[in-house]
Amino acid sequence: MEAEKIIVDITNLPPQAQRQVADFIDFIRTRYQTPDTQPSKQTNLANEPFIGIWKDRQDMQDSSAWIRERRKSEWREPRA
Repeated sequence: MEAEKIIVDITNLPPQAQRQVADFIDFIRTRYQTPDTQPSKQTNLANEPFIGIWKDRQDMQDSSAWIRERRKSEWREPRA
């Protein structure tokens, strides 16, 4: 069988080359994962520490108005 030959070939390599083969196998495994085999990386945003950090700021009650004002002050036309 081909797999057995591969195992023998790897076993006959020096230890550093065996580590390189193992690293390459990890790389290939990661590269060819399908979406259903990839680990879920979703997090619950409600549990993140940054949620709600500006809830008590009065100037941020209307975030659209706040950003418009920031853009006006930061992006004003250069003076001639």
